[in-house]
Amino acid sequence: MNLGLIVPELSVLVGAIIVILLNLFSSDKRWLYVVSLIGLAVAGGFTISYWGGDRQVIFNNMLAIDQFALFFKFLFLSIATLVVLASVKYTLKFQFRGEYLALVLISTLGMMLMASATELLSLFVSLELTSLSLYTLVCFLKNQKSTESALKYFLLGAISSAIFLYGIIFVYGFTGTTQLGEIAVAIQNNVSVNSTGSIGLLLGIVLVITGLGFKISAFPFQMWVPDVYEGAPTPITAYLSVASKAAGFAVVLRIFHSAFSLPVWLSNDWGMAFAIVAVVGMTAGNIWAIPQVNIKRMLAYSSIAQAGYLMLGLATMGFAEQADVQGQIGVLFFLVGYTATNLGAFFSVIAISETIESDDIADFAGMGKRATLPALALSFCLISLIGIPPTVGFMAKFYLFSAAVQQNLLWPVIIAVINSVISAYYYLRVVRIMWLNEAKLEGTTPTSTALIVAILISVLLVLFLGVAPNFMMRLAEIAAKMF
Repeated sequence: MNLGLIVPELSVLVGAIIVILLNLFSSDKRWLYVVSLIGLAVAGGFTISYWGGDRQVIFNNMLAIDQFALFFKFLFLSIATLVVLASVKYTLKFQFRGEYLALVLISTLGMMLMASATELLSLFVSLELTSLSLYTLVCFLKNQKSTESALKYFLLGAISSAIFLYGIIFVYGFTGTTQLGEIAVAIQNNVSVNSTGSIGLLLGIVLVITGLGFKISAFPFQMWVPDVYEGAPTPITAYLSVASKAAGFAVVLRIFHSAFSLPVWLSNDWGMAFAIVAVVGMTAGNIWAIPQVNIKRMLAYSSIAQAGYLMLGLATMGFAEQADVQGQIGVLFFLVGYTATNLGAFFSVIAISETIESDDIADFAGMGKRATLPALALSFCLISLIGIPPTVGFMAKFYLFSAAVQQNLLWPVIIAVINSVISAYYYLRVVRIMWLNEAKLEGTTPTSTALIVAILISVLLVLFLGVAPNFMMRLAEIAAKMF
């Protein structure tokens, strides 16, 4: 066993422990943020150093260190770094700042382990490590709305975890193993189309999809999203909207390609299931977003719609030949673009909400004059969510939809394009209110330098990946070829 292969995870864990101890013995809380960022930077440096190496497995083949896992680990570390930066001023209202930062690091650790997991039980443990941290982070505002959303998140999350575990039991019962590679071999050797084992296995797969569907906020498992996004601290809402979703899709990609890609009838079945869920999810999310008056709830329903677009990539993967990884590449690139866009949007909301002390869209009137930089950033990110060039949102949808069309999934692509047009209504409504409506109050409120840095990094990524996507597409291709 080579512990050197999990130095990134150990770096994050040590960072979390140091933050907790420093919180106890130091009165200068600024060091908590510095130590958190150093821990994430060290982990990121080691992650980059492993890139390009051969695939290796550790802990009795429970974790894999490959390009796919490294791609997602660096993504999670980048997200956590930006969230810590955006939290510097916001967390001044918290009594337990050390615990807040430690939980962000621990949840990041869980996501990193999820990306590497090649065995269902180790995957479940990693998933729970992440989930328990997020349940706690959601209620840090300690008001009625925050507590209520955390309780709802916890109860529904516990149910989804139980369903996921029950699915693992079914898969184990009909294959005799929890190792993803061994599951694939068992299915091809022992399970035929018309056997009882096939029915039981399909039930297990459905339960696994259901359990993971909650984590990626896919329809119809999205009922927790609007309340939790609204009640959670806004930096944690941003964190949930991208990190949790990316981790869920990393797990889905690895499980369904490594374990359930053969026989062809099986992959076609779950591919069609994902296509149907994608169409319903993107349509429902966009329609529900239209009447929202709270910016965080609107972005919550937008997140459901974006999960629908991503699931179109999973459907593409189900119908493609095993050597064709265009669907996986599209999903990976879309996740990176969506991460930069949504983080930029939520960070801008933090800056504007600090100015007006409200999350209501109507109160964003005149923010183009009162908070020009955040208003510009939010406008640009909303345009990216629609999918208008030169933003990364356009390129992400272009690659994702092109891969689907190549697999003759034209009908869901047409519906996805229509949904993109529908989404323009509620996204551009926010832009119009900020720039054309008169402000209710005059003056500006200073925003922390750390938050401005986080906004600028996110927005520049949205622009750069939209204008020059080839570099990230190449990284996504290398990661996807793990399959």
